Amino acid sequence: MSIFLIRLFQFMLAISLLVLLHELGHFTFAKLFKVRVSRFYLFFNPKFHILSTYDTWVRRLLRLSPEVVPEKEIEETDNDGKVVKTKKKEYVGTEYGLGWLPLGGYCAIDGMIDETNQKLSEETHPWEFRTKPVWQRLLIMVGGVLVNFLLALFIYSMILFAWGDTYLPVQNMSYGMKFNTEAKALGFHDGDILLSADGKAFKEYGGDLFRDISKAREVKVRRDGKEVSIALPGDLNMLNMIKEEPRFVAPLLPMSIDSIVPGTPAEKMGLKVGDKILNINGHAVADHNDFIYELGRLKDMMTGAVTAEDSMKVRTAQMVVARTDSARVDTLQTVLNVEQDGSLTLGFVNKAMANFETVTTEYGFFQSFPAGIKYGWNVLAGYVDDMKYVFTADGAKSLGGFGAIGSLFPPVWDWYMFWKMTAFLSIILAFMNILPIPALDGGHVLFLFYEMITGRKPSDQFMIRAEYVGFGILILLMVVANLNDILRWLGYM
Repeated sequence: MSIFLIRLFQFMLAISLLVLLHELGHFTFAKLFKVRVSRFYLFFNPKFHILSTYDTWVRRLLRLSPEVVPEKEIEETDNDGKVVKTKKKEYVGTEYGLGWLPLGGYCAIDGMIDETNQKLSEETHPWEFRTKPVWQRLLIMVGGVLVNFLLALFIYSMILFAWGDTYLPVQNMSYGMKFNTEAKALGFHDGDILLSADGKAFKEYGGDLFRDISKAREVKVRRDGKEVSIALPGDLNMLNMIKEEPRFVAPLLPMSIDSIVPGTPAEKMGLKVGDKILNINGHAVADHNDFIYELGRLKDMMTGAVTAEDSMKVRTAQMVVARTDSARVDTLQTVLNVEQDGSLTLGFVNKAMANFETVTTEYGFFQSFPAGIKYGWNVLAGYVDDMKYVFTADGAKSLGGFGAIGSLFPPVWDWYMFWKMTAFLSIILAFMNILPIPALDGGHVLFLFYEMITGRKPSDQFMIRAEYVGFGILILLMVVANLNDILRWLGYM
């Protein structure tokens, strides 16, 4: 199975699970307060659906009576134009279904203005959302967000219980770190071992490390066996720190060829274990970081290749190699391989990272819950803190759509990474849905708080218009995010 299909299947499975449970949160509170839910759908179903069934099928199976409202007299006109009065029972069961458009899902709650665009009659009924007390309506609206947030904490807890927390402390990266020009101008040196930011010890290399450095006034490092303090402004742009090439900081890895992959350009050009690449196309290579950077530069050049000849010209690289078995230095030429993601590879393995000692913390079943809650809360806090970058030009460019989210899943099936990504997406879904934007749960919550404070309910006409505005904002964000994916794929971003 191709990498694309593996990632697509993981993405679809995670999103389906999260959307289903999110809508189940709304559904559960609605049923608890005896509010009718006319439809419960995974995925959207404009014009048609894939599957559909009423809960009467389940009720018959369990020998339960159909859910109906009391009989009432209804005036109807017969074929002769004569007014007749009949008694009629109205069905109020739930239609469960699977739509064809995999962009989410919904449950249609009677008496509520939402994305289902249902028409509200002038006559109100006791089973409708709009007739319930405001506190019940509030719980119905936050039900989905609550489920997603609690689900994320539960998944993180179970991850810690099943796999523990294995990480590589930055202090154990014995070669230190590699810094770019901006970082060196602030006082960092290649080989510095990061210790702490404003007194808080660094744990591992990742988003939290960049975030802590960006807000720090003082970072301590170990340099030549001594502890050195580096003063920082406290307001570095974390987005730029991560996006820049080379990055603000990255683990420093020596230029080391530890094994050769058979059939690759590395084998064909005669590279041996222990050889060192000193230069690529006239650019000096001091360590493995420089080597990766140069390959990345060539990958960027590939996006401008129009013909096969142009592509071959970029892929053809000249390298200066120091031989391990002699004092000889050779100049070799090879054609780099192109991977499915567009990256260029030579075909050797650098095992420097494997030499660093990792740390594993194991948790019992009951220990995993407070640890999982702490972990999930830290993920949420970091995500919320990073939201400020969305409202900048670079932040807008960094938005990603379905392609970007799907690429976060591993290229091979890995249950640990699948559940970790599912928990992360659950946190994002919870946070994004609680934003005070009409058409999102947070928009409805905002209007409910307004009603609680003022004692006045916004008019139906106002709610309909607000829903359209909010839906327009969401569509715009979706278009921008997925357009960014396309531009990145084409090499324009």
